[in-house]
Amino acid sequence: MKIGLMGGTFDPIHLGHLRAAENARECLALDEVVFVPAGHPPHRPGPCGGALDRFAMVALATATHPGFVASDLELNRGGASYTVDTVAALLAAHPGATLVLIVGSDAFAEMGSWKDPERLLGLCSVAVVPRPGDGAAAQRLAADPARFTCVAGPGLELSASLVRSRVREGRSVRYLVPDGVADFIAKRGLYR
Repeated sequence: MKIGLMGGTFDPIHLGHLRAAENARECLALDEVVFVPAGHPPHRPGPCGGALDRFAMVALATATHPGFVASDLELNRGGASYTVDTVAALLAAHPGATLVLIVGSDAFAEMGSWKDPERLLGLCSVAVVPRPGDGAAAQRLAADPARFTCVAGPGLELSASLVRSRVREGRSVRYLVPDGVADFIAKRGLYR
């Protein structure tokens, strides 16, 4: 089994995340993509949304795609959410699986500062999804094509901060996030 892992705060998950995962799924012939909301991201300020709300939004966003799975692995583990620990846990839960870590080109640029980056690269391969307009990502990847793959496909220029900003301003987030996520944000009064 070939599994893609897509982690992040997903604060909230949006269509750009889903499109990137679908590009990776198709491009790399992944059997499934596991979405893991970070519990306590060590490289950034804490998420605006609570852990259970962010997991619920990921579950809603991925529910209709047979190849997408929501996981609460990092939320249940406690402590800082280190990718190397998550990868090791997923491999332990899926013996014999091949794991591909899916990251955006912005996260790829920071991987050297992550916990145990060499161990991480020994456990999985890395697929990098360039952000729209990031032509330099392919050049950075060309330096080590055996360890890193550039994911091709149409990208969407969206960010969770844009979604949160629109909610704070009382503006619609329809067609930026899945309908179920938009409804959840409204019903829970998130990001106001």
